[in-house]
Amino acid sequence: MRSIWKGDLSFGLVNVPVKVYSATQSHDRASHQVDASDGTRIRYRRVREGTDQEVDYSAIANAYETDEGGVVILSKDDLASLPVTRSPEIAITEFVPADQVDPIYFDKAYYLEPSSKSPKAYVLLAQALERTERLAIATFTLRNRTRLAALRVIDGVMTLQTLLWPDEIRTPEFGFLDAEVPIRPQELDMAASLIETMAADFDPAQYEDTYEVELSKLIESRAEGGQAFSSDQNAPEADAGDDEVADLLAALRASVRDRGGDEPAEPAPTTKTAVKKTGVKKSEVKKSAVKKTAAKKTAAKKTTAAKKTTAAKKDPAGKTAAKKTAAKKTTAATRKRTAS
Repeated sequence: MRSIWKGDLSFGLVNVPVKVYSATQSHDRASHQVDASDGTRIRYRRVREGTDQEVDYSAIANAYETDEGGVVILSKDDLASLPVTRSPEIAITEFVPADQVDPIYFDKAYYLEPSSKSPKAYVLLAQALERTERLAIATFTLRNRTRLAALRVIDGVMTLQTLLWPDEIRTPEFGFLDAEVPIRPQELDMAASLIETMAADFDPAQYEDTYEVELSKLIESRAEGGQAFSSDQNAPEADAGDDEVADLLAALRASVRDRGGDEPAEPAPTTKTAVKKTGVKKSEVKKSAVKKTAAKKTAAKKTTAAKKTTAAKKDPAGKTAAKKTAAKKTTAATRKRTAS
């Protein structure tokens, strides 16, 4: 990599000499515009409007609109005269909790490399940032423009992430934000359950730019005189529209099942709820309960009668009772004889 800027990272009375490198690069394939009929390259020229007269780059200035709608022309010398700080310094102004800077502010990232003979001060600041879990907010000048940035540590390397200015963040103005969208508790529980089944640690290596992959296939195929994809593969998918959310709860439940997750327990339905779901009237429910009670009483009577019948079969015609009576008479006669 080639450094694009050199300066000092300063906080308090400490200065850390650093080199600045662009941390990102585009992987898009290089291309240029041509005439589709024969491949002749298309070139752009800077010409005066309404004429074919080309203008040298050095003679081009910038026209800016004023607040009243007028136009002011500023040359490169005018822009160079702006009283911006040209000091090669990244000035840290404060250290803030990392979670207070929303990622929407992040712009372009730059790596910082220690440029001094000893990287001790650099490593010390990097480790201190990691321990305190804070970001360093800094300002610096790059290409004659004042930049706001956050300094953070990625894999042991201090990274300068330029931030958008507050007025560059647009305020979302959407109608649904003012509307009350009804969300059922079951839907929210199911959505949270689905999120848990898909929870994982972020590994960017598992993702790839499928557009660039397919574009490479198309380029190589065309270079060999073939066709990479059929027309069926390029057919657009049907738009389901609002039908996709016709039964959101069912879709969420099916998604959780497909991923092998546990569905949240639903509350047991009350009697009224059960009646409503089955479509049975309350009167019919009461009649059914009365019939069940009567059936239980009838069964109890039948059981008692059956026991008596069984006992009668085991002791037919009351033979047991007769034997008991004869025994009593015999005992009484014996007592009389003894007394006489």
